[in-house]
Amino acid sequence: MNSMPVPLQTISLLVASNVFMTFAWYGHLKNLADRPWYAAALISWGIALFEYLLQVPANRIGFAGGISLAQLKILQEVITLAVFVPFAMFFMHQPFRLDYVWAGLCLVGAVYFIFRG
Repeated sequence: MNSMPVPLQTISLLVASNVFMTFAWYGHLKNLADRPWYAAALISWGIALFEYLLQVPANRIGFAGGISLAQLKILQEVITLAVFVPFAMFFMHQPFRLDYVWAGLCLVGAVYFIFRG
């Protein structure tokens, strides 16, 4: 992965970490609904460990490579929505909502402002 450009390394790791994060935060609503909340919390915490094992290096690589703290945060939010929408639709069987498009457009604006100049 070291031969990849820093932005691509950072984005790849953040996408992978967000997959784990989304399952840790919301997967229990489908798969562990019949279990006590503390069991779901412990299982989610275990899944979140893998998220952190990817997210921490992603942010370190990006920050050391010249991506600002604010840019890292906005990247994280864009990636979160990009991972969440397919998760909600395909895993949780939620209907597509036009609000996803509007939220995405707002994030495009955030990306523009945080990365300009």
